[in-house]
Amino acid sequence: MSSFSPPPRVNVLGVGISVLNLDSAICVLADALAQGRRGFVTITGVHGVMESQADPGLRDIHNRSLLSTPDGMPMVWMGRLAGHREMGRVYGPELMERVFAWSEESGRTHFLFGGTEGVAPELKAKLEARFPRARIVGTFTPPFRPLKPDELEAVQQEVRRVKPDFFWVGLSTPKQERFMASHLDLLETRIMVGVGAAFDFHAGRVKQAPRWVQRSGFEWLYRLCQEPRRLWRRYLRNNPLFLWKTAGQLLGLRRYPTP
Repeated sequence: MSSFSPPPRVNVLGVGISVLNLDSAICVLADALAQGRRGFVTITGVHGVMESQADPGLRDIHNRSLLSTPDGMPMVWMGRLAGHREMGRVYGPELMERVFAWSEESGRTHFLFGGTEGVAPELKAKLEARFPRARIVGTFTPPFRPLKPDELEAVQQEVRRVKPDFFWVGLSTPKQERFMASHLDLLETRIMVGVGAAFDFHAGRVKQAPRWVQRSGFEWLYRLCQEPRRLWRRYLRNNPLFLWKTAGQLLGLRRYPTP
């Protein structure tokens, strides 16, 4: 059996972003499963990179992930500026769709963990309607706090019973990244993927930006208009600071640790 070879990474302010596009991401995940690898996948955009600047532990989580996909066009642009012309956006909701479509043929199974009350069952129904041969073997809606010992035990027993290949985590960043890093060894699953708002998007509770907006790099503005009270601090603080810091990195004025 050949060994699993992860893709190279691009250093974005000390966070290693995997050199991927949607097609290659599916191939890498399929290869990881075939080789018996376990791990977690972070869908990493500006928010995740900027949260990692003041949190070395979070930065370490991104850097020891199985993959940290380029979520958001700024990650793609940084990769292309580093010479990786094949790099493309690997956006959580799209990755989820592509993995589900692939799993209809491969038979790989899924578990949905996250969302607010009622979202996970709605998401299961919507995904089963779109991908009728996909196998969703369980769902769990966690509380807005760390799991209590009895709750963790309940999740462990259910996951142990069904042993899903993919464990989809629909929490916010960086909560979902910390959850995956701390629970991968506690749950009998293969690959955990933190997809955040994809749960709400695919369940039909929040409208996604049109594709042309996603590719323009201005999806953040679309989402800000949808949820201004929740997102204004994130975008209006992180985005200008990201531009300032990446400009310094590209010009060689600032150095960041190698991922």
